[in-house]
Amino acid sequence: MLNVQNVHKSYQVGRTTYEVLKGISLSIGKGEFVAVMGPSGSGKTTLLNCISCYIPVDQGQITLDSRPLAELGEDQLAEVRNRKLGFVFQDFLLLDGLTVRENILLPAIIGGGAGKAAEDRADRLCQVFGIRPIQDKYPAEISGGEKQRTAVARALINEPLLILADEPTGNLDSRSSRAVIDAFRQARDTLGATIFMVTHDSFAASFCDRVILLRDGTVEQVLEKGADSRTDFQDCLLDAVRRMGRE
Repeated sequence: MLNVQNVHKSYQVGRTTYEVLKGISLSIGKGEFVAVMGPSGSGKTTLLNCISCYIPVDQGQITLDSRPLAELGEDQLAEVRNRKLGFVFQDFLLLDGLTVRENILLPAIIGGGAGKAAEDRADRLCQVFGIRPIQDKYPAEISGGEKQRTAVARALINEPLLILADEPTGNLDSRSSRAVIDAFRQARDTLGATIFMVTHDSFAASFCDRVILLRDGTVEQVLEKGADSRTDFQDCLLDAVRRMGRE
């Protein structure tokens, strides 16, 4: 599904070069729910931006469904972002002038595929994520958790290979955060979605199949949930994060 091999990325500020990613390698299989955690400055958002091809890598290769993304032209990349990738952001990025259902349909409209099949899929997504009663409301009329569930549904409308989520629970209270994580789990379990989530939130990460810990631009550790309970896995994550902080 997604393979990241020996990816390096640096930024030039004046005469100083800052190396942000230092040989990152990881892979995500179809139907996995994977999180990336790490302290500020560890490279989490830069990695996400490299995978989405919003910034180029300096060295290494990123492949999605066996296609090397660096080899694609701008038109092909735009098609990949619209059709193969779904995006969920911390700030929702819903359009205030559109209803919940219209926001969900927006990527299909942009891609020129907003026919009956897309409308039927939007209705199904509203049902799956419990937002059918609010589908005709506008973003200003719904809660933060409902906005984020709408954003998750929008990310799935074109049946992407991979959902990229950047701090999706960062602006939410604990109840709304749980609703959003439940939406991701439903997307995986019901729709076969593959999710790659950047987060600082150990509670959100504890629902994932695997958690990749970054530090100083490298993969410090990979923790798998396995047979552990969610609370035991969260304790394991907290211990690992504390240990990184002490070191």
